[in-house]
Amino acid sequence: MLALRLLLWACLVWGSLGRTANLRKGNDRNGRCLYTFTVASPNEASCPGSGEANPAIQDLQRDSNAQRSELEAAKSRLSVLETLVKQLGGDEIPNLMPPAVQEMQRELENLRREKTSLESDYNRFLQEKVSLEKEKRQLENENKNLARRLASSRREMEMLRLGQCPQVRETAADIPQGPKEVSKWDMHNSDYQELKSELTEVPASHIFKESSTNHSSNKDVGNAGCGELVWVGEPITLRKAETIAGKYGVWMRDPEPVFPYTRETTWRVDTVGTDVRQVFQYEQISQFTQGYPSKVHVLAIPMESTGAVVYRGALYYQKHTSRTVIKYELKTESVKAQKEIPNAGYHGQFPYSWGGYTDIDLAVDEMGLWVIYSTEAAKGAIVLSKMNPDTLELEQTWETNIRKQSVANSFIICGTLYTVSSYSTADTIINLAYDTRSRSSKALTIPFKNKHKYSSMIDYNPAEKKIFSWDNFNMVEYDIRLSQM
Repeated sequence: MLALRLLLWACLVWGSLGRTANLRKGNDRNGRCLYTFTVASPNEASCPGSGEANPAIQDLQRDSNAQRSELEAAKSRLSVLETLVKQLGGDEIPNLMPPAVQEMQRELENLRREKTSLESDYNRFLQEKVSLEKEKRQLENENKNLARRLASSRREMEMLRLGQCPQVRETAADIPQGPKEVSKWDMHNSDYQELKSELTEVPASHIFKESSTNHSSNKDVGNAGCGELVWVGEPITLRKAETIAGKYGVWMRDPEPVFPYTRETTWRVDTVGTDVRQVFQYEQISQFTQGYPSKVHVLAIPMESTGAVVYRGALYYQKHTSRTVIKYELKTESVKAQKEIPNAGYHGQFPYSWGGYTDIDLAVDEMGLWVIYSTEAAKGAIVLSKMNPDTLELEQTWETNIRKQSVANSFIICGTLYTVSSYSTADTIINLAYDTRSRSSKALTIPFKNKHKYSSMIDYNPAEKKIFSWDNFNMVEYDIRLSQM
């Protein structure tokens, strides 16, 4: 197509030079078609003889060769120009590009898009691979932990069998009735992995008689009433949170439940997040340990930190980014009271040493509802206030000499505040006690174990005489012993 245009252009140039050419066709004597090309001489009015015609023909041939050379040179320059157009701006002026080049460019753009898509897919696959490898490592760690737990459970089962277990049938009448799963014990089942959870329903102190030189039983403590904390047992893990939101949390039972709740009813809150509103409710302990809530409360006002408690049918908790304490009635699912704790630090001003915005910590003991906090006036020392559970008014206040940020957590038993030294050391101690009756504190060295090495909540349940803890995704409980008054 380009050559035809150039040929026409050459003809026009030829005409502009004053040369006139005629093309004729006709049959010869034998009927064959002949084409005759006639060019008028610009210089000669008439043709010379045949001998003189040859130089004219030769001139014409030379002119034709010259025109052909010019035509080839023009074609070469046009090709160079097309290449330059393609290099400099083929995308901006596509009409100047041949169709084949435009098609090739479209294919190139498609290949570029496919390359980008493949690179994106490859990056996504790499991210998924990293995520899967991380999950694999987590599963391997969990598998190792489960293996250790199984080995520990087997050892404990063997110790039980070698001890006074054969007498259990004779003393079965003395064992308190718990949930039905207690009757499912199979001492010969090596796959049983929740032995410790079941042991919480049948405390060993009810099965084995202890020497008179040892600590008194839980039953004796219950009859004796209040006393001083003298011993904390091994941590017993009841269950583990399912998601990352459960790294920190709080779980609780009501020591003085009201209908329709019982002492088995359990509540838990996963407190990782900026908008904590869900409160999971479990009617039975077995539902709690298996992770099947019977109801989920959605709080109208969000919660902050791990200081919540349940007492007399209500959830008491700190309002998010506020020094306000809220009473939420669980049966009616409504807020019954709100009260600011005067001058209390909040949202990271005076937390425990582990952090978590634990500025305001609520507690329940044999004497009722308490709030643990600090103020600017107290210069970060722990302040205790006895709280009216109906109106949330502060009835009496004590200022201790214990810096709140120097201890990992605290709880109250029989009007005495106890603090834990470390939240992450596996073998730590309960290091201090403050007695509200004598308004004095003293040092202690009661062993306390952070089994999973990150305790973010430690509370006391006066009805069960147990300590509840949330330890690095795990909901844990401890048996305790109190001295007799």
